[in-house]
Amino acid sequence: MKGIKIIFWTLWRIWFYVVMAIPILIMFPFLVLSILSYKGYPYYFKMARIWAKFILFCMGFYYVVKRDYKLDPKKSYMIVANHTSMTDIMLMLAVVKNPFVFVGKQELAKIPLFGFFYKRTCILVDRNCTKSKNEVFKQAQMRLSRGLSVCIFPEGGVPEDESLVLDTFKDGAFRLAIEHQIPILPITFADNKKRFSYSFFSGSPGIMRAKIHTPIATQGKIPLDRKSVREQTREVILNQLIAYSSSKQAYFRK
Repeated sequence: MKGIKIIFWTLWRIWFYVVMAIPILIMFPFLVLSILSYKGYPYYFKMARIWAKFILFCMGFYYVVKRDYKLDPKKSYMIVANHTSMTDIMLMLAVVKNPFVFVGKQELAKIPLFGFFYKRTCILVDRNCTKSKNEVFKQAQMRLSRGLSVCIFPEGGVPEDESLVLDTFKDGAFRLAIEHQIPILPITFADNKKRFSYSFFSGSPGIMRAKIHTPIATQGKIPLDRKSVREQTREVILNQLIAYSSSKQAYFRK
């Protein structure tokens, strides 16, 4: 039985990269055209959402979104969520309609085909380089000035300990949000670790639940407030993860 599972997981992981490539190849000319100037980014974003939903569907993932808040299409947000899986990228694109850019690690730019567009549309960071971190703020400021939102996974990466419910948050997202006086939009992903973790021999098709919380205001906040705002945001996501864990049925009755 274990041998069958290993074969399934191996083929399933390979299939993941296949379905990542299929829509990129189909839409390749249009994707390239959309990234030639910043004005084309909204069109690129729409195609990225199609790409994300295609992957989720083909992997057997179906998502359910609970919303405490409906996003204002004319507003910019600092979008933050817990980070446990590569599918966090796809689910984020699927559930958030407002155009946004990811701040993500440089290593993903090495993925064939996907990396070509990733490094041209996302804000890349080398977490071991102070200069790179400073450049992230410049790039994020430029995107925010164009009316886009920014998405950061504030744990600073996927925790190596998969038993950890939620790692500590870094300051970057909250510093940016306060500096630009934009609301922080917390989102909780309940099942991505179970569905498709970074452990190769794990995962399965099934439900992916997401909760879009009420934004946390930053208007009137100053840089010294970033720690309290950071912990307030983390508490919202952590409490929801605990609620998911303790009572799945209670969540669906909300």
